[in-house]
Amino acid sequence: MRFVIPSTLLSSRLQSIGKVIVSKNTIPILDNFLFEINNGLLTLTASDSETTIRTSVELIECNNDCKFTLDARMIQDALKEIPEQPLEFVVDETTHEITIRYQNGQYNIISEFADDYPEFQSLPEECDKITIPSNLLWSGINRALFATASDDLRPVMNGVFFDIQEKLTIVASDGHKLVCSTFSKVQNSHHSSFILPKKPALILRNVLTKDTDETIITYTDRNAEIRTTDYIITCRLTEGRYPNYSSVIPQDNPNCAVINRSALISALRRVLVFATKTSLTKLSFSAHELQISSQDIEFSKSAEEHIFCDYSGIPMSIGFKGAFLLELINIIEGDDLVIKLADASRAGIITPAVDTEEESVLMLLMPMMLNE
Repeated sequence: MRFVIPSTLLSSRLQSIGKVIVSKNTIPILDNFLFEINNGLLTLTASDSETTIRTSVELIECNNDCKFTLDARMIQDALKEIPEQPLEFVVDETTHEITIRYQNGQYNIISEFADDYPEFQSLPEECDKITIPSNLLWSGINRALFATASDDLRPVMNGVFFDIQEKLTIVASDGHKLVCSTFSKVQNSHHSSFILPKKPALILRNVLTKDTDETIITYTDRNAEIRTTDYIITCRLTEGRYPNYSSVIPQDNPNCAVINRSALISALRRVLVFATKTSLTKLSFSAHELQISSQDIEFSKSAEEHIFCDYSGIPMSIGFKGAFLLELINIIEGDDLVIKLADASRAGIITPAVDTEEESVLMLLMPMMLNE
């Protein structure tokens, strides 16, 4: 049996799905990729038993159907060094030897039985389902992943929360920061929710395109199936109840500043050089000015910078962890952003100055105590 496939296409797909494979699998066959050829279509599968990702590629040539598995690390390393050209796979189904021929040479590999690989099972059609443009899902997950926790005692906080009511809201929080993206055109007939674990969320972000093609998410209480243009991801969901995120968002924030995002990013990067290990950064707001300062008393160093802002409210100062603030601002889109404050002891709300018709973004950052 033989088939032919473009080298860079195969290598890129293997690199994408290979991120699901862990270094120490409890099931040895999961160290491999599953290759399935059926009617001129090659389907590639990788799994860690909890998360499975599949992708399909049209073959240039194919004379029969077959399936086999190959060691994932070996085949990835071998193919990524080959420049763009057709690869010819010759499969001996008796000896399980596979010969991969390319322009200047060939590889000879022994495959393993595909029958030992866990079977892929789709979720039933009658399950809950939402459809969302891939570019919006990418932006929502990309923002949320920054705010996820790494807490073994509270696994629900380690994932990305999908709250589907009249709109879809994607939320993540670690108790210090919160990111909330709401998509107005994604709806469901009834209220439902699920928590997507961090690993499949990371994989999904990597395989999503920034185009407007649609991604379909089908889910039950325990599992989810995510279909993009080129990939299908199935995973086990995190069980548990996500905290009521809306209750921690301050509703009365009379102090409001509109700031140029690029100017604030540049100023923070300079000032943070002089901060302590905690990266405590002081923001002082007045009518038309924001003063950004940090200091390290132990090493007798400090920095202070002033930038223009359009501020309405009482003059006030508030402390934030500068590294968190900088990361939050970096993942906000648009030229200007808005910082809303109640007082120095309550969380600050950061939003883009202008939301789009399709999505609105809200970020929350808890303050740090100032030593004054």
